[in-house]
Amino acid sequence: MSIRNTLSIRTTYLLIFFGCTGLNLTALYFQYGMDMHPCPLCITQRIFVFAVSLCALLAAIHNPAQLGRRIYSSLAIIAAGFGLSVSLRHVWLQSLPEDQVPACGPGLSYMFENFPLGDAVNLLLQGDGNCADISWTFLGLSMPAWVAVCFVGLIALNLWQMFRKG
Repeated sequence: MSIRNTLSIRTTYLLIFFGCTGLNLTALYFQYGMDMHPCPLCITQRIFVFAVSLCALLAAIHNPAQLGRRIYSSLAIIAAGFGLSVSLRHVWLQSLPEDQVPACGPGLSYMFENFPLGDAVNLLLQGDGNCADISWTFLGLSMPAWVAVCFVGLIALNLWQMFRKG
């Protein structure tokens, strides 16, 4: 029996939702349990993981036919694609030599309280010196690199959901 026959469309969307929930719970554990404060790019990645999980949850509840699956999966792929680009930017910042790392910017709440929304989002997505710090690795990859791997997996799963029969 193949995996294609054993996992229903709804079950796969629920697995995507629970996987994303696990990612965000892990991020919260690192933040509150291990006292690792997230930088602006980390928070942005969390938002995109949440967006993918929301698409998956809505799809699981709705249990759509082929057109609906394509819509939900497309939205999830777009969110995961943006998240992947933020993760890759974060990895790039971490790979810079110390003398090329951008200066630390204002805090997230300060940016959104004192700058126009467009400027605050632009500053947020650029990252700053705090984003270049590597405070955790596993198998030689930093946290944003692992998040990038997860986004690639989420894109692949949603592509499969989009085009599978069922």
